[in-house]
Amino acid sequence: MNGKKILFVSSELVPYLPENEVSLMSYETPRMVNSKGGQIRIFMPRYGNINERRHQLHEVIRLSGMNLIINDMDMPLIIKVASIPRERIQVYFIDNDEYFKRKSTFTDENGSLYSDNDQRAIFFAKGVVETVKKLNWSPDIIHVHGWLASLLPLYLKKYYADEPLFGDSKIVTSVYGKAFEGELDNDMIKKIAFDGVDEASIASLATPNYNNLLKVAVDFSDAVILASEEIPEDLKDHISNLEKPVLPYVSLQEFEEAYANFYDTEVLK
Repeated sequence: MNGKKILFVSSELVPYLPENEVSLMSYETPRMVNSKGGQIRIFMPRYGNINERRHQLHEVIRLSGMNLIINDMDMPLIIKVASIPRERIQVYFIDNDEYFKRKSTFTDENGSLYSDNDQRAIFFAKGVVETVKKLNWSPDIIHVHGWLASLLPLYLKKYYADEPLFGDSKIVTSVYGKAFEGELDNDMIKKIAFDGVDEASIASLATPNYNNLLKVAVDFSDAVILASEEIPEDLKDHISNLEKPVLPYVSLQEFEEAYANFYDTEVLK
């Protein structure tokens, strides 16, 4: 991993959010790469339940100020940064008052999914790419964690297909166990099609549930990591039919060597 540049894009990350399978591996994987001499950048949404004062987030003016078009609406992009002290790892936060100011991550106080989670996912994907473009940082690998980040592979391969900065980047998606019940907005496929993505390539999003979101993510990725022991059978079957490298589940205690070897021998070959 020495000298390799890896962009980590996650919907959750400790210590900024409570520990779960996604947030923990989103921290442990870049920590491992960092310890092996790799260059890393981490991106996540700046949810309203992240304590900015305690974690010392601050806005990066030179990266903020752009408007992203989401379903024909101008949405301002704000970029904040903070550091994970004990690892000296910098984290970039994608922020927007309309999408991320509310004091929880994906659901309201009744446990119902936010009605605009689809737009938040589109905004997050575009915001990451536009910020990395401003940083002029060309990653060797882009590693995606969590369902809110699952549109990034699609947008990189379709909407940003002609962006030279990512021309040689390989996309890896980590697939976790089912994260939510129900569906996102039924018009999600139309909102993505607004960005010039042909609906045929994302036909499964006519039913925008967790499994279908992740199917789209792996379809547009170069490699897949099974990051949970319990992955829905429908999704597991879909992945097994892909003609691309797949790393089977390994435990937290064994992942470092397995992930590093997978990067080196399967993703970057």
